[in-house]
Amino acid sequence: MTRTFTLATLLAAVALLAGACSGSDPSADGGFNDADVAFAQDMIPHHRQAVEMAELAADRSTDPEILGLADEIIAAQGPEIAMMSGWLEQWGEDVPDDMSGMSGMDHGGDMSMPGMMSAEQMSDLMDSSGAEFDRLFLEQMIVHHEGALEMALRQQSEGEFAEAVALAREIEQTQTAEITRMQDLLAS
Repeated sequence: MTRTFTLATLLAAVALLAGACSGSDPSADGGFNDADVAFAQDMIPHHRQAVEMAELAADRSTDPEILGLADEIIAAQGPEIAMMSGWLEQWGEDVPDDMSGMSGMDHGGDMSMPGMMSAEQMSDLMDSSGAEFDRLFLEQMIVHHEGALEMALRQQSEGEFAEAVALAREIEQTQTAEITRMQDLLAS
C-alpha cells in the first residue's frame, strides 16, 4: 500500500511540475544551458552598442536610407534586449549593466563579443557628420552585424532554450539582409 501511495504521489508531483512548466517559464522548452546564458549576456551589450550607434544617426545624417535603417535597428534590437534580460532574470542569471556610456569601454578585443566597436571607433563615429558619418556608420555597422551573426550561429548550434535559438535565427535573417542593404548603400 505504501509503495502504491508513493508511486501515485510521485506521478501527481510530476504532473503538477509539468503543468507549472507549461507557462512562460523559460525553462519550459527543454530548459536552458550555459550557451543560452552566454548568448543573452553577450548579445545584450552587443545590441546596446548597435542601438547607441543607430541613435547617433538622428542628428548626424540627412540620408533617408541611413535614418530609416537606424530606426529599424533601434526598433528591432530594443525589444530583443528586454526579452533577453527577462530570460536572464527568470533563469536567476546576471543581466549585464545598462552601460549607456559603453562608447568609453573598449570591447574590441573581447572575443566573446565579436564585432564590438572600440572606444576609438565609437569616438570617431560620434565626431563625424554628414557623408563621413554615413560611411563610418555603414562600415562599422556591417562589422557589428557580422559579429552578431557569428554569435547567432553559435547559439543555433550550441543553445538549448528554444526561444533563444529562434531569436538567433531571426537575428541571422534580419541582420544578413541589413548587411546586404548596407553594402549596397556603401557601393552607391
